Amino acid sequence: MNLPNKLTVSRIILTPVFLILFTVSAIPFHYILALLVFGVASITDMLDGHIARKNNIVTTFGKLTDPLADKMLTTAAFLGFMMMGYCNIWIVFIILFREFGISSIRLVASAQGVVIPANVWGKAKTVSQMTSMALVMFLLSLQFDFGILPEAVPLVIISNVLFGITAVLTVVSGVTYVIEGSKVIDFSK
Repeated sequence: MNLPNKLTVSRIILTPVFLILFTVSAIPFHYILALLVFGVASITDMLDGHIARKNNIVTTFGKLTDPLADKMLTTAAFLGFMMMGYCNIWIVFIILFREFGISSIRLVASAQGVVIPANVWGKAKTVSQMTSMALVMFLLSLQFDFGILPEAVPLVIISNVLFGITAVLTVVSGVTYVIEGSKVIDFSK
């Protein structure tokens, strides 16, 4: 297994570690610890594709597994935010609906020998998700881990606005994948 694929697999392994740290309030400084693990996992997302393209070691495994690893990490985070009241269920539904739909299209394409790689909208969606999540975790850490941010700061509103913007990007990227998929998939099979 090459280095980019190892980085992708490490992101998958870090996902449950992140979710435990994020949701178990009995762990001291759990928000900042979750943010650190999330940050490391997010960096592996930036590095794996860059290293693969730079060294010309792009693999089908990487093309298919990298977006799944992203979905695992972001889904875990969205579920954690929803569980703790910082993300509206409809935002999570829109995002998960898109993720399952696009994964299905990619699976059908793969079965027909076609790989639909991530496009610029999919990457923008992922960057938006990870940046919003990191920012909200940072604010939660300032408020609850360190007591620096006053409790009057409306973190629920801030998080839902940020995640709402992400949901819009998610829909736009989903539409682009459907359009691309319809060009390369034979739906009669």
